[in-house]
Amino acid sequence: MSRSADIIRTAPTEPCQPWPRHLLLGEEWRAMAASLGEAGGPALLALWADTVRVHALLHDSDGAWLVASTSVENGHYPALSPQRPSAAWFERMIRDLWGHDAEGGRDGRPWLEHGRWPVTAPLSTRPPARQSPTEPAEFLPVEGEDTHQIALGPVYAGIIEPGHFRLSALGETVVRLEIRLGWLHKGTLGLMHGKSPRAAARFAARLSGDSTVAHSLAFARAAEAAAGAEVPPRAVALRAVMAELERIANHLGDCGAIADDVAFPFLSARFCWHREAMLRAASVAFGHRLMMDAVVPGGVSTDIVPGGAEAILRALAALAEELPELVRTGDNFSSLADRMVGTGVVTPALVAAFAAGGFVGRASGRGFDARRTPGYAPYDRLTFAVPVLEAGDVDARVRIRLTELGESISLVRALLADLPEGSVAVPLPQATGEGIGWAEGFRGDIWHWLRLDGGQISAVFMRDPSWLQWPLLEAAVAGNTVADFPLCNKSFNCSSSGVDL
Repeated sequence: MSRSADIIRTAPTEPCQPWPRHLLLGEEWRAMAASLGEAGGPALLALWADTVRVHALLHDSDGAWLVASTSVENGHYPALSPQRPSAAWFERMIRDLWGHDAEGGRDGRPWLEHGRWPVTAPLSTRPPARQSPTEPAEFLPVEGEDTHQIALGPVYAGIIEPGHFRLSALGETVVRLEIRLGWLHKGTLGLMHGKSPRAAARFAARLSGDSTVAHSLAFARAAEAAAGAEVPPRAVALRAVMAELERIANHLGDCGAIADDVAFPFLSARFCWHREAMLRAASVAFGHRLMMDAVVPGGVSTDIVPGGAEAILRALAALAEELPELVRTGDNFSSLADRMVGTGVVTPALVAAFAAGGFVGRASGRGFDARRTPGYAPYDRLTFAVPVLEAGDVDARVRIRLTELGESISLVRALLADLPEGSVAVPLPQATGEGIGWAEGFRGDIWHWLRLDGGQISAVFMRDPSWLQWPLLEAAVAGNTVADFPLCNKSFNCSSSGVDL
């Protein structure tokens, strides 16, 4: 047990499912924060707030899951970022949305706020009106007489999420990449406030559209935990079918985009063809290509239609037949290795420090998968491998995706072969309580927290995997050429919308 975990465990608790939430005094939180830098300290998975407290979700080295809170005093709370750099973006977000300042934080600049909101701290109890527009925060300086800057975005020519990338380069070598997001801020957390989980589920489903099933699942599981509801077995299995179809479609799309970026149109065309086939099969089976709004608190909104399973199995069979040949084709061309091997490396130590999940983490030695740890049904009765590599480059991130495709194909086949009978949804009681829900999306682990008051949401937070992956992209690009930035970016495929809230 780490010292941080010991400090948290000795604090009193408030009910939260499935793990109690520990209430730390200011000095206890400060001591916990200071000890995070010790060897074997817990991983920080999320940091968020409500109007009076700041909350953290941590995973200790002994496997324990810890939820810790501290009261905000005079608008301040002790920062975690000096010991956990991954907390910096969360702390900036907390200041922008709730107005709480991280005392001693590594970066006090605005994050989501670009100086144009009509009010400041919109999620605070009484948001003050903005007196006048303010200029965006300055970018971090780069020293050196021969460096120059390349500004990309936030608006692009193609259909792509807005995000600003500021590259500082020395000749063709990138010295620093700084990412500025927030252009897709939708006020999602505020829109969910005061609504029932069933009504608010539409907002969770749209936080990041390519992960609509995974976010809907994490939100539903949080609501069900808070309300004490048990989902029918058939709904549990159908949720997993949808989640694995979403994983397959997105991995295929990513592999196609990366192949296109390294000028290999054949592989790009074939991967994208199979992605389209998978989306069409999902549409036949569940009525929507992305299966949006299909997963809801209490179960699923629609059962699989007659013939839907057969449509999915045909698409899977076509992919399973051609996938080995596509992998061999890529392995036989040295031009692909020249572009991908050794490009955009993220070290295992840095991935571990940021607790990054998904193919980003697994390509750099961190084999975390929320389907196994903490785990959830129906994966607790299914057999599947979690591939792990150590190279941490573009090539490794692609190979993780390719291996996961085969695992997901097997999982969907097994689930469809043994679908339980029965209902697909239950109503949620008008309960009061807190819950945490999680799901393994195609990018990695997703975490949702909400508080219910008489069946309505009084506070909520949603953490996309990209919160812990965008900073690693900044590190991965440094030292590479400017021309390799698009390739590195596609190999990460982080979500702007997922962190813009």
